[in-house]
Amino acid sequence: MDAMTPFIMPTRSGATNSFYASADITKCEEFLRQKRQEGMVGLGMMHVFIAAYARVISQYPGINRYIRGQRLYARNGIQVCLTVKKELKLNAPESVVKFHINPTDTLPEIYDNINRLVSENKQEGDRNSMDTAARILVSLPGIALRGTVSFLKLIDYFGLLPNAIINLSPFHGSMFISNLGSLGMPPIYHHLYNFGNLPMFITMGAKHTKYTINRDGGTDKHRMIDFTLVCDERICDGHYYSCAFKLLKKLIENPEKLFSPPESVVDDIR
Repeated sequence: MDAMTPFIMPTRSGATNSFYASADITKCEEFLRQKRQEGMVGLGMMHVFIAAYARVISQYPGINRYIRGQRLYARNGIQVCLTVKKELKLNAPESVVKFHINPTDTLPEIYDNINRLVSENKQEGDRNSMDTAARILVSLPGIALRGTVSFLKLIDYFGLLPNAIINLSPFHGSMFISNLGSLGMPPIYHHLYNFGNLPMFITMGAKHTKYTINRDGGTDKHRMIDFTLVCDERICDGHYYSCAFKLLKKLIENPEKLFSPPESVVDDIR
């Protein structure tokens, strides 16, 4: 049945499951404030989410698999894609940043990597090869561009897409993450792309405050963040996903665990 699933559901958009969760970040926010005072300027929830997801992959590598040619493959490495808006203005240009991380990377290592790439890509003009390639493609006549994309999809199906293109493509990677909380919005359920092999799209929402009644009849204040995960159900089963998502939430709520590498890294079944 697992081998048949990609043929029954041949498109990624037709094989998606959506998951909504909330994490208590009361402890996390205090921890981040402390680290910012110690010199990690700008350390925020985006860094925590990416580091936590990398750590989850180190223990549950199945969520990093992908479908190509309607066959299931284990992925080598972790590639994260995110959109960087060069200015917080309505018509400001955007750039997609794609970077590689290791399952053994710690939060400080990922923080340094992200900040360097984001800083470079917030400059004006084409600051990465992805921007330049997109500009060249959209300069083609419509029918030529359509034919080019169809050809790229065809050779990608057979695993013949050159690594040079894969390394530029925001549609190939372990996951795409979007921080709508920076715009004061709740998370959305973002679709997966039928082109490429991204199996996961994570969206973070705005932080908010929640009050609960404790056993003494008083109220406890909690800082919360809502997030969504849209995933390709063909790469692993529901029990596997649930275990991975529980660990993700635990790590977001306890980011100090991300300051040291994992004790071991689990290899995916080949």
